[in-house]
Amino acid sequence: MTSPSLWALSLVYWLHMLATIVWIGSLAGLTILFIPAVRETLDPKTYAKILASIQRRLDPLGWISLLVLVGTGMFQMSASPNYQGLLAFNNNWAVAILLKHIVFAVMIGISAYLTWGLLPKLGRAALRHAQGQGASEGERLLQQDTFLLRLNLILGVVVLALTALARAS
Repeated sequence: MTSPSLWALSLVYWLHMLATIVWIGSLAGLTILFIPAVRETLDPKTYAKILASIQRRLDPLGWISLLVLVGTGMFQMSASPNYQGLLAFNNNWAVAILLKHIVFAVMIGISAYLTWGLLPKLGRAALRHAQGQGASEGERLLQQDTFLLRLNLILGVVVLALTALARAS
């Protein structure tokens, strides 16, 4: 029979991996598959509307995933024999985890800007464009959105690499 603590840790690992798959998977699907296909087939106004609609649907999944990642990550870190204290960076694991958390924090900042900064700007630009104004502003914002989504995907891959490095330590 397995101890309850092993079951709890296994559940936490599973939730952490599931949240990672949802977050990074949705970023990958959006930036690698969806955006290029939709951008080349639709006019800019329709493209902007669809992208905003998709992002509104993905945002709650992303933010829930982030909360799960923070909670389960803290539990995993405290359970690790490599963890020697909050500001103890005296092994490769601790350095990799520190770098991972820095990159993760940047990803959260980008996600926050996308959700509460850029997405509302895109909505306002779409309204102005519908009234016959500001078409170039909307295109610039769409390019910024695409760039930041791609950047977050790349940073997500870096987080996975740092996780692998920490686990190998």
